[in-house]
Amino acid sequence: MLSGYKILVAEDNSLNQKIVTYLLSKSGAEVVLVPDGEEAIKEIQANTFDLVLMDIQMPGIDGIQTTRYIRKELKNDTPIIALSASSYEDEYKACMEAGMNGCILKPIDVEKLSMMIANLNEEEKTKSGKAYT
Repeated sequence: MLSGYKILVAEDNSLNQKIVTYLLSKSGAEVVLVPDGEEAIKEIQANTFDLVLMDIQMPGIDGIQTTRYIRKELKNDTPIIALSASSYEDEYKACMEAGMNGCILKPIDVEKLSMMIANLNEEEKTKSGKAYT
């Protein structure tokens, strides 16, 4: 489902890291894992990704602050999907306002994630005539 995708996962919880890495790798994605927002910023500055999965609640720089930095300071438009343990509307709104492209609840449903990526690709094709990958 995600074959050929290089995905950056910013997640601080070790159990969630293992689960997300397993699910994404099993679906064919190459996964780069970082434990916090600061490391996510460094990876995005150094490498190209097809997608970023960003935990909202991380120590130090949280996912929303990290996304704002990526969008405003780095001027990077790589799709960012929030990883959230809650479905609060305020949190979703804050994610979208920060520049995220979507939000998926933990534990990750790989089929839903794949559908979300497909939708992002279709939106990008419509806007620019090209896909993310």
